[in-house]
Amino acid sequence: MVSRLYVQKYPLVLLCTLAALSWTWGRVTAGRSCSETRHVYAEKGYSTNTAPLTQISGEHLRLCPQDYTCCSSQMEETLAHQSETDFLSAIDDTSQFLHTTFTQRHRKFDEFFRELIDLSEKSMNQMFTKTYGRLFTQNANVFQELFVELRRYYSGGSVSLTEVLSEFWSRLVERVFSLVNPQYQFSDEYLECVNKHAEQLQPFGDLPRKLGLQVSRAFIAARALVQGLATGRDIVNKAAKLSAGAGCVRALMRQWYCPLCRGMPSLRPCHALCLNVMKGCLANTADLDTEWNNFIDALYQVSEKLEGPFNMELAADSISVKVSEAIMHMQENSIATSTKAGMEGGGGDGGILKECAIHPQLAPGRSRRSPKESGGNRRPFRTFSPEEKPTTATGTNLDRLVSELKERLRPMRGFWVSLPHTICNDKNVAADSKGERRWGFVYASGYLPDVTGDGLMSQLNNPEVEVDMARPDVRTRQLIMELRVATNRLKHAQAGQDTDFMDSEVEEGSGSGGGGERYSDDWPGYRPYSPPYSKPPLNPQTPIKPPRVRDRTGSKWNRSKGQSISAVSRPAFFSLAVLFWLSVMVTVAPFWR
Repeated sequence: MVSRLYVQKYPLVLLCTLAALSWTWGRVTAGRSCSETRHVYAEKGYSTNTAPLTQISGEHLRLCPQDYTCCSSQMEETLAHQSETDFLSAIDDTSQFLHTTFTQRHRKFDEFFRELIDLSEKSMNQMFTKTYGRLFTQNANVFQELFVELRRYYSGGSVSLTEVLSEFWSRLVERVFSLVNPQYQFSDEYLECVNKHAEQLQPFGDLPRKLGLQVSRAFIAARALVQGLATGRDIVNKAAKLSAGAGCVRALMRQWYCPLCRGMPSLRPCHALCLNVMKGCLANTADLDTEWNNFIDALYQVSEKLEGPFNMELAADSISVKVSEAIMHMQENSIATSTKAGMEGGGGDGGILKECAIHPQLAPGRSRRSPKESGGNRRPFRTFSPEEKPTTATGTNLDRLVSELKERLRPMRGFWVSLPHTICNDKNVAADSKGERRWGFVYASGYLPDVTGDGLMSQLNNPEVEVDMARPDVRTRQLIMELRVATNRLKHAQAGQDTDFMDSEVEEGSGSGGGGERYSDDWPGYRPYSPPYSKPPLNPQTPIKPPRVRDRTGSKWNRSKGQSISAVSRPAFFSLAVLFWLSVMVTVAPFWR
């Protein structure tokens, strides 16, 4: 110990000694080797021409602490770009699971649904050719057109399923009506009149409604699911391709490459430091969390519908069966239908079709049928047994596809908000071991700042990244809107509604009708559904009501309601104005004295 007496007696000597020791320590620190830094820098593919051999003064540094360093200005700039590249690569690697899942599931479901439609058409052609022979081949275009339109709808075309099925039954009733009444000659005008009154005649019974409900729900859900998977893929692509701001790059450089510049390349940032940096850099991305979770939930629920009451396999298989049953119904009830139409026993003088100005004429050499002739020459209809039913080329079934999808959807919830934790939990990115030396221990007891919350509005006190909270990211807002639109489509699909044609579907009765959980009695495994009310029987004498046109002009608001609102608003506005000016006068009055 230096005595006080010595200090007082030889102050100049002591001062010179301390200066010499300080200079010697600086020379020792400055002369530390940068071999490790040069080696790591070269491994990343960069030239070491600008890398110092030993530590130099860090006054030139802009991002790292200006202590003695192994980095030149060019090295610091290069490593800053490298830190941004590493950050974007980490996001891309972490989100690869999402992208792969959406891409593969979209492809598998799309192939499967398209093949179901192809097999349904093939099955119908085989069944009807065996059952009806030449009669079917002569009218095959009616059935071909149905499947053309179904494919158009599934592929995203602007096609209403209600209109497609209605057009199919209209064309079919004209063809079959002639075939089951061969004793008559029908003009095109008369067949058009039959088609117009088909709802009252009900030649196919209730089968068009059942098939419409079954096919509409299944196709709407299938298309919504495939479109949703494609949307998920696109959202992931856009969200993962972000750019790091200047504040983010500075923080990334400090945590990942400033230790390299200090000559300590093996040091990794502590976990809390990494979280603060990542939460600041991914602040806008975390705001996707709520809408993303809603979207994943909606996908999950639609897939469950396809697995159950909206089963696409059953719907595709039922098309040929239901159509054949409808034709058989018309054959077996042809006399009753003709009588209701007013053809039997009256030569077309009465019945529902009395409004048709043109009456059918008996074909030459033919007489009216007796009840025994009804359907007597019809070929028996057969369906495929489960063993004969063709299998899909994809080698899978809907239950398996849905089960695999649901397994992959579960871990997707909360992905974007947990992305900082996922990245920082990588041992190559941040250190979490308490016994390990870590970069970021700027305090005696370790890294003291708290870890910030998630999302843009939680970054006000982020100690590592300066985040501009006054300017929300436009790209993130656009992604949120895309997620909302996709979620809305999926939620309506769960109720059997297509958002593109929702008004017409509800009005014409092919949607859920406010009962998304009401299922048809032709679904295996589900109890018959009894409507809360029964429709009154149709009166043959009651003319068909014209379709009700909904008034969308909003004129009803311009009548009494609009007048009453304006009448109320005027006194209210006048009273507020009076109160306002009274308060102004009271406030200003003292200054007039």
